[in-house]
Amino acid sequence: MTEMDIADWRRHIFALYATVRTTTPKAGWQHWRDRRAALFSSHPASPTAGNAAPILFDYDPSWCLNAKLQPCAPAPPAIAMDTGNDGTTWIKPLGKTDGLAATLNQELTVYWITGYGGGLFLPFRDPAANVYNGGRYLLDTIKGADLGCLPDGCLKLDFNFAFNPSCAYSAAWVCPLPSSENWLTKAVNAGEKSPLPS
Repeated sequence: MTEMDIADWRRHIFALYATVRTTTPKAGWQHWRDRRAALFSSHPASPTAGNAAPILFDYDPSWCLNAKLQPCAPAPPAIAMDTGNDGTTWIKPLGKTDGLAATLNQELTVYWITGYGGGLFLPFRDPAANVYNGGRYLLDTIKGADLGCLPDGCLKLDFNFAFNPSCAYSAAWVCPLPSSENWLTKAVNAGEKSPLPS
């Protein structure tokens, strides 16, 4: 795998989410599922051993949520996250969701990844038995994972699109994982499941 392979992978992911944002949630999810399966099974930058497609829960509309973002005040300091040979990634809490507690029993913190380019980042961890125990991502705009916003500014946070970080597939990848404030006590049986052992 080369740097150009990774750049091409990211182009595909950005284009995929751009398409998803133009359609209905379920149709968008079906396209996301099918397109990612094709990428994972054939692309040279696939994070999966043996190029296996991601394993997903069935689509469940009850996990299609939206939330306002309430800014953190006062602004908390940035948090250092060790990313192995990549050094330290700095993230700062940007705000708390407002609209998820009725389903999740709590709100989640949305972060801003500092450094060149920056980006929104929403990792979470939940106790579902068949998901990657390090956590999953819902929003990672540096890598194109972004369902967008509603006209009123609410974030589209559809947990059917929750996906594993690359480190769930291989120790060759190092990923920032959710801090304890985004550890849920409720299982999220939506999105990507834990990969099969290789």
